[in-house]
Parts: sequence; C-alpha cells; structure tokens
Amino acid sequence: MPGDGARGARGDFKLAGDEPGRFSRGMDIQFPKRDYEGYIFDCDGTLIDSMPVHYRAWLETLQAHGLANRFSEDEFYALGGVPTVKLVRILGERHHLELDPERVAAEKEAAYLRLLSEVPVIEPVAAFARRLAAEGGKVAVASGGSRHVVERALQAAGLRELFPVVVTADDVEHGKPAPDMFLLAAEKLGVNPAGCLVLEDAVLGRQAAEAAGMDCLMIPCARERRAGARG
Repeated sequence: MPGDGARGARGDFKLAGDEPGRFSRGMDIQFPKRDYEGYIFDCDGTLIDSMPVHYRAWLETLQAHGLANRFSEDEFYALGGVPTVKLVRILGERHHLELDPERVAAEKEAAYLRLLSEVPVIEPVAAFARRLAAEGGKVAVASGGSRHVVERALQAAGLRELFPVVVTADDVEHGKPAPDMFLLAAEKLGVNPAGCLVLEDAVLGRQAAEAAGMDCLMIPCARERRAGARG
C-alpha cells in the first residue's frame, strides 16, 4: 500500500541538525523509506518555521483593528492553512466587526514580510526536499498563503529553486481543507494523486491531503516543538 505508516501519522520526531533547543529535543522525523510518485510540501510550519512570526504579524496588524487581545495562539494554530483573506473574514464574523478583508490581509502580509529575515528553515524537512530534488524526484509546494508571500518566503529560505511547481491560495477557488491545492499540484507534476505524499503541519492540511486521496506525513508544529524542548 502507498505510504504504509505515513497516512496522518506523527512519528517519533528528532529534528536532526537543528540548533539545540530551537526545536524539540529527542524527536525524530521518520521519513518514508518507500518511493512516491510525487512529494507535496506545505510551506509555513513545514519547510520554514514561520508560524510564530506569522502570529506576531497578525497581532501587530490586529492591534490597529481592536483585536490584538482577542486572537489567541490556540485560535491561530487551529486556523493554520486558511488563506489570509478568508481568515480576516472569519475573525470579523466571530467578533462582529466590519473588517475590510483585502485591506487587513494586505497589512498583515506586509507585516510578515518585514519580519521574514527572522524565519529559519526547518532543516530536516528542507534536507529531505533537497535530496529528493537531487535524485530527480517530483516535488511541489502547496501553500495556503498568497503567491507573492510564498515566493518571497521560499526565496529568502534558499529553497525556491528546488520546486518546479508552487501552488498557492491564488490558484484555487477552495483552500484547505478542500483538496484543490494538492490535486492541482499533482496535476502540474503529472502524477497520480494516490501516489503522492504530502508533508504538513496543520490539521486542515492533513484533512486536505486525505480528501485528495494522498498519504500525509505530519511535521510537529512550532508549539509541539517548544513543548518537546521544555520536556
């Protein structure tokens, strides 16, 4: 069966090669030993450790709109993978505020880009992608971010050249947890969706991979890595 041991699983993670204490100690990402037709990587929280910086950018932006103390870290991580404009709409509905989704999303993305130099690569995942690319594997990125932000982030991390296919929220009508991004990535790679492995850190991303009929390897999110480091 494709992806034995990979579907929806979090292994015993050890982020080998990371700076001591930056990620979880005593954790090991068990990358599958079998080959897949295609490998589709999420960006934020999977290839790059950007989620804490995204949260800071959200708080900075929302402070001007009276929401800085009403957007918890739990809420932020629960909405991981949701496109920025849609997330603004969700916050406006939840807090009964009239927000301009396009304007607030633009402010948030600008705040994040100002902080981009602080975002480190998640080296074990990036090393896996580099090895696959060097061996001729078919690799893609599928991210809920907007294209100009995702492209800038991959360039800043030195990873953009690895991925001939990059799919973003700008390319599909329905973002995660809908399967559209992953199905489009598989189509662009020229592979069967059932033969793909998705690497993700967010629940919505895992749901999208499952809806696409793909195996999914879950990468521990930033909060899990911090908890492991404290343990």
